[in-house]
Amino acid sequence: MAAALNIEDLHKTFSLGFIPKKKKILKGISLSVNQGEIFGYLGPNGSGKTTTIKCILGLIFPDQGKIELFGHPYLSLRAKARTGFLPENPYFYDHLTASEFLDFYSQLFSMKKKEREDKIKYLLHMVGLEQSSDLQLRKFSRGMLQRIGLAQALLNDPSLVLLDEPLGGLDPLGRKEIRDVIVKLKEEGKTVFLSSHILQDIEMICDRVAILVNGEIVNQGTLKDLISEKILFTEIELSGVEEKELKNLGESLTEKAGRILLRVFEEENVEKVLELVQSRKGKVHSLIPRTETLEDLFVGMVKQG
Repeated sequence: MAAALNIEDLHKTFSLGFIPKKKKILKGISLSVNQGEIFGYLGPNGSGKTTTIKCILGLIFPDQGKIELFGHPYLSLRAKARTGFLPENPYFYDHLTASEFLDFYSQLFSMKKKEREDKIKYLLHMVGLEQSSDLQLRKFSRGMLQRIGLAQALLNDPSLVLLDEPLGGLDPLGRKEIRDVIVKLKEEGKTVFLSSHILQDIEMICDRVAILVNGEIVNQGTLKDLISEKILFTEIELSGVEEKELKNLGESLTEKAGRILLRVFEEENVEKVLELVQSRKGKVHSLIPRTETLEDLFVGMVKQG
């Protein structure tokens, strides 16, 4: 089975400034996205994430490299017909209602009226906007606009959905709503290529990730392979013990309402802290071993880059 997306040695250079100077944005990108997975494409602002997506879509052309979608050349109609796209900052005709907006774009795919109506009803339900179908887009919140934009990207029932920073600017509830839709897309067998810098969300839903720094992929793979399960430190929240008694056992982070949050780096000191609390007839409110997170990995890669 062909990969949903295959990129080999992708390069892109732009000429910038009043007196144009060439700047390399992509420096030999290579990656492969399997069918039916959620693939996270991570990188700080300016690292080349959006440039990569624009090359995949044929909105700009790479200097060199190979791009295939489901085994087809990326500029072929067969490849484009299987692709949906939500840009980072989409433009909406805000005088249209949600239903009118989707109906307008569905006509680009030569759908018959009944087919359009059924598709629009299904997509509005999928993104949780069926109660807002007759509401003008100018009255939508940021999260609602992201969801209607995602519905628009799904009108042609694409096999590959490219999402450029779909979680940016959303509150926690809005981010959860978009995450739920993305997971549902995977359950339907679709492939999602998700560009983002919101690491917590990526860690929750992605099967594999690639980290892009200064136009180069510095690491990629499954989260299990990339993130160490080694315990970095243990956080203990306790009370009933004087902070000075803990000085040599760990790093005291905060003290509030008689509770101390202690970060213990040496494993043998965890037992010593527990024995001390017991001897002082204190109380342990929480004990949490902290392993490496995607954020730790990402920050380390960016600093090295």
